Amino acid sequence: MTTDPGAMTGGTGETWTSASLVALDLEGSGAQDHEDEAILEIAVVPLAAGRPDTAAAYSTLINPGRRIPRRPWISPGLTDAALASAPAPAEIGPELAQRINGRIVVGHNIGVDWRLLHRRHPALTPAGLIDTLRLMRHLKLGGKNSLGALTAQFGLTAEIERLADGSQPHRARWDTIAAALLLPTLTARAWPAGATLTDLLAVAAIDLETPAPAPTSASVMQDTLFDAAG
Repeated sequence: MTTDPGAMTGGTGETWTSASLVALDLEGSGAQDHEDEAILEIAVVPLAAGRPDTAAAYSTLINPGRRIPRRPWISPGLTDAALASAPAPAEIGPELAQRINGRIVVGHNIGVDWRLLHRRHPALTPAGLIDTLRLMRHLKLGGKNSLGALTAQFGLTAEIERLADGSQPHRARWDTIAAALLLPTLTARAWPAGATLTDLLAVAAIDLETPAPAPTSASVMQDTLFDAAG
């Protein structure tokens, strides 16, 4: 499966805001679980004219079917008690396919999310991946790379909190909306006169066929501490 940005769009020469994009974030049990790593929460938010369409957003907890030990890097609120009544992975598969297949998925360090999502839901077929972390590095802005630090740097935190409806950093809905707002902010800096989808893909696309390496628990904890300190 290769990146195919034209699958649900008018072509790569169109403006990026006309493309069929969805922002995504998931929260997992941690890379130290290796092949048993589980998705505990996921959110998908479509972008309309380059803005998050929260009225059409989807988010859910996921019951992994096993106990999840309490670890410092597991997102707040994702307890066994909270997950017990959530749907199983197989139950949300059709919903995810309807929202993701044929669309370009946007996220911060999206390759890591795609690695786990593809493992647990191999039938999903997005048209491509756009990484806001890669776009930020293209701009050579310096400073911290974490999603929380970047959204604070660009003054997006208040809007995220308004749109995220009671969520918080390191939870799927908050982080998905944060990535959805960060994308147009970074794109406007990179191309002040406006960007085509081709422009955006050239600097921020991730290969669907090359999974990102799993993050270490130490790197996840470090990002969390950076966000708290920022």
